[in-house]
Amino acid sequence: MIAYARPAMPRIGVISDTHGLVRPEALRALAGADLIVHAGDVGAPEVLEALRAVAPVVAVRGNNDRGRWARALAETEVVERAGRALYVLHDLHELDLDPRAAGFDAVIVGHSHRPRVERRDGVLYLNPGSAGPRRLKLPVTLARAHVSGRRIIPEIVQLQA
Repeated sequence: MIAYARPAMPRIGVISDTHGLVRPEALRALAGADLIVHAGDVGAPEVLEALRAVAPVVAVRGNNDRGRWARALAETEVVERAGRALYVLHDLHELDLDPRAAGFDAVIVGHSHRPRVERRDGVLYLNPGSAGPRRLKLPVTLARAHVSGRRIIPEIVQLQA
């Protein structure tokens, strides 16, 4: 009998609102990701360079991303991994489509700095919170998501800050 190894579940690191800050603990938490999604307010191109040293990066432009480097970032992105479709934008209030009708399995956003995992109408809504400078008394967080079959399994990771 030949035993076959099951393919590993794709691992997606999700980060947002770094505002120019790359925390070493964020890079450690994202290690092992197959892809990193940045949901905007990157803050500086060096943030994306540091993340690309960990894994390939898909990033969208946030309301605070300005300058020549930021113009290269789209306002929305579609990511497909292991048969699952993710719609990425910075501010959930700017969502201008019905994710379920459009065939998306998840919507990834940032902007509020508040981590949140919610399922609505069969769609996962994931906000990793902010991994940048602490804002008010909100936690410093990011997220990891594993794609397993038809499911996307999210996890909010609180960073020491």
